[in-house]
Amino acid sequence: MRRNDMLTRAECNVLRGLAIIGIFMHNYCHWLPGIVRENEYQFRQGNVAGLWYYLSHPDWNLPLHLFSFFGHYGVPVFLFLSAYGLVKKYEGETSCGVAGFLLSHFLKLFRMMIVGFVAFVLVDAITPGSHHYRLLDVVAQLGLFNNVLPHPDRIIWPGPYWFFGLMMQLYIVYRLLLYRRHWGYTVALMGVCVAVQLMLVPDGETMNRYRYNFMGGMLSFGLGLLLARFESKLKVETVTQSVWLATFICSTALIFFSIRSVVGWTLTPVWICLSCCALVKLLPSWLQRPLDWLGIVSAALFVCHPIARKIIIPISRQGDVYCGLLLYIVASLCLAWLFNELFKLMNRKK
Repeated sequence: MRRNDMLTRAECNVLRGLAIIGIFMHNYCHWLPGIVRENEYQFRQGNVAGLWYYLSHPDWNLPLHLFSFFGHYGVPVFLFLSAYGLVKKYEGETSCGVAGFLLSHFLKLFRMMIVGFVAFVLVDAITPGSHHYRLLDVVAQLGLFNNVLPHPDRIIWPGPYWFFGLMMQLYIVYRLLLYRRHWGYTVALMGVCVAVQLMLVPDGETMNRYRYNFMGGMLSFGLGLLLARFESKLKVETVTQSVWLATFICSTALIFFSIRSVVGWTLTPVWICLSCCALVKLLPSWLQRPLDWLGIVSAALFVCHPIARKIIIPISRQGDVYCGLLLYIVASLCLAWLFNELFKLMNRKK
């Protein structure tokens, strides 16, 4: 990383670590009975009311409520980092062709997805409550276009794998529309996507499908592109810890304020990304080290955590909530290490 870069390579890994903690904890907690649900693809005022109730009447399950409601915001952080990395990698002196770029990124996503998908399908088939797959659903998952099908939340299984289709769409949008283009193209696309979202019924099926596709992630993705292109003008090296602390406090306060309305909910990813970036700058080294490792294995953890969840979550549903959660965390981290070693072996043999 260059001197004027806002995020070093290690800090990017720490951000990935924070993001994957939110995602894999959310994907367990929000399946538990009695836990407040999130506003991820649709905005429901009742979910916000539920969160405020538990914040004002805390109990032993408060951490589960918080992870359930907020954990999915790890996705915007990943989109932000992906865009930041694309600019750093591809917008230097060497240009990249459209076909080669899209094929390489499709294969990168497919290699990660297929290992976890096959393992999950086998586990799902021999455990209670197995999913009924249709031919088109499987083909769409393998082709990374299942997000565009009707009712994506009912056909994508395991659910977190919608992210692969989302990333493929954003790679296409980046290379065809935004690659080395004037920053105005990025801002215009972000504005259009936000404007259209604000015109949709907040809890309708159209909103659900809209946010399953690249339009719902364009705001955080665009922020990553713009930061990478303009960070040299921000003089990040002169920013003091006090400024980062103030930024973290203000952006975190804006998160809790913005989730209460449809307009604020639409803009929440901005405050999430800003808050996480500031937090990374404030964390002591003893906390950054384990988060850095989590960032390194984040792709493997994302791929494998649905497998651990499917097997272990009955323990929590039967009453031993935190026992099941602890077993899920331990199993997911061990599986992530194994999957990461497999990914490294696959990459060496390419």
